[in-house]
Amino acid sequence: MKCLAVAAVLALTGCAAPGAEPPPELQGTLTVFAAASLTDVFDQLAHEFEADHPGLDVTVNYAGSTALAQQLVQGAPADVFAAASESAMDIVTDAGLTAHPVVFATNTIELAVPPSNPGRVDDLSDLERPELAVALCAPEVPCGEASQRVLDHAGVIPSVDTFEQDVRAVLTKVELGEVDAGLVYCTDVLASGNGVEGIEIPGAEEFETRYPIAATGTANRAAAAAFMNWVLSPAGKELLGDAGFGTP
Repeated sequence: MKCLAVAAVLALTGCAAPGAEPPPELQGTLTVFAAASLTDVFDQLAHEFEADHPGLDVTVNYAGSTALAQQLVQGAPADVFAAASESAMDIVTDAGLTAHPVVFATNTIELAVPPSNPGRVDDLSDLERPELAVALCAPEVPCGEASQRVLDHAGVIPSVDTFEQDVRAVLTKVELGEVDAGLVYCTDVLASGNGVEGIEIPGAEEFETRYPIAATGTANRAAAAAFMNWVLSPAGKELLGDAGFGTP
């Protein structure tokens, strides 16, 4: 998958049965736990969802998926969990906090370098050069797992200077010029605009990251179900596609 923003023209229609009662107005607070790589698109999804439901306040907590899963298992309150890996979602499902997650998006690992590429990085093998400063996601978080699969497939053993707990921390290191290269998702390269340069990795699409979403069965069940339907709707998928995410 190449990480390109593609806008689709959608016609959304709906009709209600004669005499049907309108759905109840959503009220209160909806708390969403979401992977750090979803930050920009979920900000937009949450904003538009709030606009359609003025009685609802949507709060989104972003972090590494594994850390969020552990917080949920330890009792942190949330209504929806959107993870960047099925293994992170399994932590929550195995604890009995959710059931029937749905994969709603995919993503692909890409090389990111600072503007003008001062380290002269051309491909994945350059990460072995000891003179370069390299940032990767920690092995236990989804972007780290995905990065390691890509590196193993290429037979590359990188010279790593720093392991970060989520992909946005890696992106920030590259944007600030604190490292010469990092592995992030292609959506992060898009979100950064001119902050980084992206270098596609041949074959990386074979090791795509899959994003599951599920309600966690806590306080605001009606809002959780409605928000998930919004993410999975044609309009929600269009926003995800515009942000560079693939379709499962």
